Amino acid sequence: MAAADSPSAALRRRDLCSRGIRLAGKMRADVVDLLDTYVEQQGLDASATVAAVEGVPLAAVERWDEQTGTQRLLENLAAYRAFRALLAQMLEEQREQLGEADAGLGRALAAVLLQVSAFAYHLEELLRLESRGIPGEEEDGPPPPPRLSLFEQKLRGLGVLRELAQWALRSARDLRQLAKPSPATGTAPGLAESP
Repeated sequence: MAAADSPSAALRRRDLCSRGIRLAGKMRADVVDLLDTYVEQQGLDASATVAAVEGVPLAAVERWDEQTGTQRLLENLAAYRAFRALLAQMLEEQREQLGEADAGLGRALAAVLLQVSAFAYHLEELLRLESRGIPGEEEDGPPPPPRLSLFEQKLRGLGVLRELAQWALRSARDLRQLAKPSPATGTAPGLAESP
């Protein structure tokens, strides 16, 4: 029996998934609150349509139910690494635009950035538990964005936060799927086998 298939590894995986689900729920709530504040502070219309933003991974996926657990974790990890870079850029732009005039929005962005970083680390722990290699960060980061106008920066920020909220939902769903016990053994399925 491989270490990743042992009962203690299955319990650890289930525990990590449960904690990850709670982290994703908290992160989503904070992102939704930040989104409301961001729209108000930036003078945007909450119903504004934002085209797909370069570097922002989409949470929607075709045939989600056919993905393996490893695929789910790797996609989540790549997404949160990209969001970490995008949020850091948003925070820097926010500081340049407003300076210390709106420290509240900056603190909220920084708090979400910390949550995204912690969640990426959590996903890495799940991959380590399964003895899977963790891809290097340089492979996952978004390309450097072109210089945008202030309005384009605001819209990109809106798109980033909206998609991050969707990723938090998807991540919780992915982790719930990984934590499900397999019918035959009563333990959580291995990442490679889970649908």
